Amino acid sequence: MTASYLSRRTSLWHRIYRSPIFDIVQFTLLVFAVVWFFSSSTEKMGYNWQWYQIPKYIFTHDENGYAAGPLWEGLMVTLRISGISLVLAFIIGLGTALFRLSQSFVARTIARVYLEAIRNTPLLIQLFFIYFVLGPVLGINRMTSAVLALSLFEGAYTSEIFRSGIVSIRRGQWEAAYSLGLSGFDTYLYIILPQAVRRVLPPLTSQAISLIKDSALVSTIAIYDLTMQAQALIAETFLTFELWFTVAGMYLIITATLSVIVNYMEYRFKVSD
Repeated sequence: MTASYLSRRTSLWHRIYRSPIFDIVQFTLLVFAVVWFFSSSTEKMGYNWQWYQIPKYIFTHDENGYAAGPLWEGLMVTLRISGISLVLAFIIGLGTALFRLSQSFVARTIARVYLEAIRNTPLLIQLFFIYFVLGPVLGINRMTSAVLALSLFEGAYTSEIFRSGIVSIRRGQWEAAYSLGLSGFDTYLYIILPQAVRRVLPPLTSQAISLIKDSALVSTIAIYDLTMQAQALIAETFLTFELWFTVAGMYLIITATLSVIVNYMEYRFKVSD
């Protein structure tokens, strides 16, 4: 009797925990707790919230229609820098990984020196070096300097992700490709890399998200990205908390959207398998 009662009670609790209503209640309580915390904190600080002023810094509307505000313009700059840097970082990372796995001593040495130099120095120092030292010598502007710094920095970490995925492929896959007469290039292109990409997709996503967040550092060389636009608006309007929370929300939307896209890709890979 007691065992039956305990079993029914355990089953009931399991159904409650798995119920979507329980998740909604938890989320609602969390929202109330966050709102209470910030409202009580701002009351003690004497801060006057002015959220009604934020929309005009994202979009403005007049007789000619909608126009982008400073935050939206900064967001477009951030997306452009992040998008280009992301593509270049993946290319640099894959090339460096292949150099690390090469039979050539020179290629392995170049890859090793690049990795150690990039991973053991801060991104901000690299950004300043490229812009203030290499920029005048090579004649590159601040936008190119920012993209180059982000690409080289993230490419170093991406290369280790690609390398781990490649070496995780069973030796039998290589032997089967060679037995079919495939060249080294075709083996990588058709056999190894398609399998490796599926395994390294989650860490690559994390690295892409890190790149988007690290792009905020380009504001230090006067590029008016999302962070720089927020700083300029804060200096003008003193809407410190409203603007920083809005900027944080924009970054969150970007990274969350990227995570959803990658999760869908992982699901498609599993279905195809």
